[in-house]
Amino acid sequence: QLQAFGGGLVQAGGSLRLSCAASGHSFSSGYSIGWFRQVPGKERDLIAAIGFNSGNRYYADSAVKGRFTISRDKAKNTVYLQVSSLKPEDTAVYYCATRLGAYSIYRDSYTNWGQGTLVTVSS
Repeated sequence: QLQAFGGGLVQAGGSLRLSCAASGHSFSSGYSIGWFRQVPGKERDLIAAIGFNSGNRYYADSAVKGRFTISRDKAKNTVYLQVSSLKPEDTAVYYCATRLGAYSIYRDSYTNWGQGTLVTVSS
């Protein structure tokens, strides 16, 4: 089971650290973890992904690159998404999800999803 947490209300320009933790299995068993976000009425889009063992990282586009950082803590079996310089358009529900093997840019290849955590950025 995955749990995403750390969201909240923040002013524009602020930062949050989102966490994705797993219970019942270890990310080190060959998993990659992706962070996605979704606003109402739109698709759930990949923001960033990481191979838990390799540490290889992917960022979806220049809109988040340089502002968002994905990382992992092997000892805590947790993946983080540091979100900085937040803008109102970053307001969304943020989800983490896992897949076995290397990370993928394809949302449907992620098979296990957390419940999401809401990030609200005020102007």
